Amino acid sequence: MNILEVSVNVRTLGFVSLLSLGALPTSAFAVEKAVVQAPVAAAEKVQFDVYVPLQQRAQLEKDLVAMHTAGNAMYRKWLTPQQFDARYAATPAQTQAIVEQLTAAGLQATVIAGHRIHVSGTSASVEKAFATTLYHAAYQNGHQTIMTLHPVPTSGAMYATGALVTGFSGTIRLHSFAHKSAIPANRYSTAGPYWFDDLKQAYSFPSYQAYNGAGTTIGVLISNDFSQSDMNLYFGHEKLTSPSFTTINVDGGAPFDPSDSLETNLDLQQTGGMAPKAKILLYNLPDLSDDSLMDGLSQILTDNKTDVVNMSFGEAELFYTAADNDGEDFTYLAQEEDDLFAQGNAQGITFVAASGDSGALAAVPVDCFNYEPNCGKFQLSVNFPASSPHVVAVGGTNLKTTYFPTSPASLYISEEAYADPLAEDIFYGTSATGGYWGSGGGNSILFAKPAFQLFTKTGSATARTVPDLALHMGGCPGGVLGTCNPLDSADLEVLGGVLYGVIGTSASSPDFAGLMALAIQQYGTRFGNANYYIYLLALAQSKGLIANVFHQGVPGFNGYYYTTPTGYNRVLGNGTLNAKDFLLNPTLPVARNPQSPSNP
Repeated sequence: MNILEVSVNVRTLGFVSLLSLGALPTSAFAVEKAVVQAPVAAAEKVQFDVYVPLQQRAQLEKDLVAMHTAGNAMYRKWLTPQQFDARYAATPAQTQAIVEQLTAAGLQATVIAGHRIHVSGTSASVEKAFATTLYHAAYQNGHQTIMTLHPVPTSGAMYATGALVTGFSGTIRLHSFAHKSAIPANRYSTAGPYWFDDLKQAYSFPSYQAYNGAGTTIGVLISNDFSQSDMNLYFGHEKLTSPSFTTINVDGGAPFDPSDSLETNLDLQQTGGMAPKAKILLYNLPDLSDDSLMDGLSQILTDNKTDVVNMSFGEAELFYTAADNDGEDFTYLAQEEDDLFAQGNAQGITFVAASGDSGALAAVPVDCFNYEPNCGKFQLSVNFPASSPHVVAVGGTNLKTTYFPTSPASLYISEEAYADPLAEDIFYGTSATGGYWGSGGGNSILFAKPAFQLFTKTGSATARTVPDLALHMGGCPGGVLGTCNPLDSADLEVLGGVLYGVIGTSASSPDFAGLMALAIQQYGTRFGNANYYIYLLALAQSKGLIANVFHQGVPGFNGYYYTTPTGYNRVLGNGTLNAKDFLLNPTLPVARNPQSPSNP
């Protein structure tokens, strides 16, 4: 796929001085499988994790409903990690039995945190303990790993608690959703591209002088570090001091790289723009494998510093099923990760995830990963982790705002969510056909309909449906069939000192995470699973009890589902937001023109 890069130094960027300097290829996203190189030597030291599933999951779900129900004695009585473990995790005796089993096998438990046990030992000890074989392997980008050919079996105390061994998968299913885009012709045109403060004015965010995220902490979970100089350029262009960003490396993290940090810089620039005074912690993963994701989530839960966490990545649920993995079922990984999200909710943490950019058709047939010609058509699937009932799934639209040649004003006019049909597979680089660029949505095959979705009509579905709401995502990637929609738009990002147009729910998700920080600042408390709040507002709006929280009736189609005139749909969820009304504060002063005191 080809994209147009805009290479303009932001120090000299004027209102309309955007210059297109050419087309460059960008890599496709795919499920990455490491290639085996050689067996691991017997004496070589290796490390891995043992995850012990929650032992009182049913009780936890009942308690989570109580924690999110106003008037209940447990309402917003958030737990510490220690309190959570005492109520729902393995007992000390169960954990000790697992540690003793590992010790007897010549392995050492070096960290015991929540339901994660970090283990080290020789390759020979691991192979003997689990009746498996370890191999050195490498991903296409050269990154080295140690893997097994099959999931690691367990026995004894580990088997009794349902524990699973992670760290040896050799597969990276998750991928980020940010794409570089052609930058459109707001202050540049009615279709953008948009700086963060354009979006704040369009969506009626509160004035910077009213709420700006002060006293809150946002976590950004992604792979690759960021560039502080890029942050200074980006925010400086809009006359704002760069927010406070701190990197916390998980398992060593991954370095800043202009080729790989597109998503990281986008997430930080969007969350920081929406909540400039929040502390923003980058939990930097070495890669987007499920192993790394679980380690990152465990670190977030143990630290318990973040009020809201953004995740602009995901993968089709189908890719975890046995049918897509040579008969081996990996859905247990998603279930364990959902345990971690549930724990975060009990601690008051709000998790936010991008619903995906391939519309309702997020998966390709198995043959496509062998890069066979004519491998088939895209298939219905929602993306995980957005599909977790303990995560807020954020879809996306194309935004239309006012355009005045003599003013930077970006006042809301309308939105549309018509997916762009693709002539080529830009997501996995296969011969799959029938793909779309658009807001991810549909029915989960892993998770049942959660309590909060009883508040609104999701049709006959008995499953969790996504998304929950939406904000601007933009459109017109490379590989579009025919011409793009006239209102396809983009956000602006600085990466490696260069200004890019960027599109995807990777942008709408961190925008909502930033709004949640403002909500936490206003109410003075964490929200936990914000879906309870979101769907209660949607119910109230449908009954005429409140107005203007959600823009509904936005026209759109995501390859399978259409939007609806009112109420919930599987393209935009409950709709896009008027931020001040989302805060239930309609008289709140709003962010006015970009670069002004109310909207720097």
